[in-house]
Amino acid sequence: MLKNLKVKDIMTKEVITIHPHEDVVFAFEKLMKHKISSLPVVVDEKLVGIVTATDLGHNLILDKYEIGTTVDKAMVKDVARISSEDDISTAIEKMKEYRSDNGIINQLVVVDNNKIKGIVSDGDIIRAIKL
Repeated sequence: MLKNLKVKDIMTKEVITIHPHEDVVFAFEKLMKHKISSLPVVVDEKLVGIVTATDLGHNLILDKYEIGTTVDKAMVKDVARISSEDDISTAIEKMKEYRSDNGIINQLVVVDNNKIKGIVSDGDIIRAIKL
């Protein structure tokens, strides 16, 4: 079943992004406003990094950022990516492959021809499996 289902079939297509020169507090507020777990960091439509609610929230609570800290200082540059044509089992393997300190990552940026096409999350995969 998972081999028949493509990332493009379950991904979120409307991706909310952020510029690297935005403030980390603004980035965290944007994540909370849209109830999402990550923001791809983009310059001229090119993916240059990613910030997550977990990382930003944790570091804001611990007061690890100075006033005016920008997203480029907090983002992860090695972004886990996948193609929209890949199947769901490939997405699961990539999530396991790109381990964070706390285990697997929970989203992959969908990139085709160097352009962001969507985001696929562990929640998207779980919903697809339940079908």
